[in-house]
Amino acid sequence: MLLCPTKYQDMKNELSNSVIEGLSALSFTPTGKENIDQGERVVSLLAGSWLIYKSIKNIVKHPFIGLQGAAAGSLLVYRGATGICPVYKYLDKDTTDPQAINISEDITVNVSKDKVYAFWRDLSNLPKFMDHLSSVEEVSPEQSLWKAKTPGGLVDLKWNAEITREEADIYIGWQSIEGSMIDNAGKVEFRDTLNGTGTEIHVEIDYFPPAGSVGRGIASLFNSVFERMIREDIQNFKSHVETSDFKTFAGIV
Repeated sequence: MLLCPTKYQDMKNELSNSVIEGLSALSFTPTGKENIDQGERVVSLLAGSWLIYKSIKNIVKHPFIGLQGAAAGSLLVYRGATGICPVYKYLDKDTTDPQAINISEDITVNVSKDKVYAFWRDLSNLPKFMDHLSSVEEVSPEQSLWKAKTPGGLVDLKWNAEITREEADIYIGWQSIEGSMIDNAGKVEFRDTLNGTGTEIHVEIDYFPPAGSVGRGIASLFNSVFERMIREDIQNFKSHVETSDFKTFAGIV
């Protein structure tokens, strides 16, 4: 099936106009209806424009394939121009809201609750068994500066946090200060074991990337590898209590 030159030119003009209209409609000013982030919009716009261009070039020789490609390209252009993906809408998916990591772990150690609490309350001790933390520096009794490593060491994350609640030998809670590079929050609860000689520890740690394209970039680092790293770090405390460093801290002979 071949198209006459006049009809081909009309279709070419029509497809080209759709790209121009998509470009003119492109605006990164939020409307509240977007469900894809800015980075994905740019990729969609570029990919859609390229696909339409290739389809227009091949539409004479392969009209059916050309029309299919042009339709797919137009959808991508619309996606990029508006920030709205009909497929994502159907799947109830929204990439403008970065996914958080929520971790909950329970461990039991054969050390008294007061000694375990004292070790955790000194936040600078956390990097001793949490490999994903480079350092935690206490800048005041209630505030601290945290630095974390991401998988592969691609980027270092840092934020300021403050103690939000504490009860001696029972509970420690903290959260990042507003305006931090990422939002982080956590809590640790301490309970005596049934025999009274050990401590049951319940740990919850949350990482929330900030909104926007920067947040999506950081969120891409918050994958299953990073989550597994943090879970393993928490469980590492069971091994750390057997080290000479912890025994010296706790006064265990």
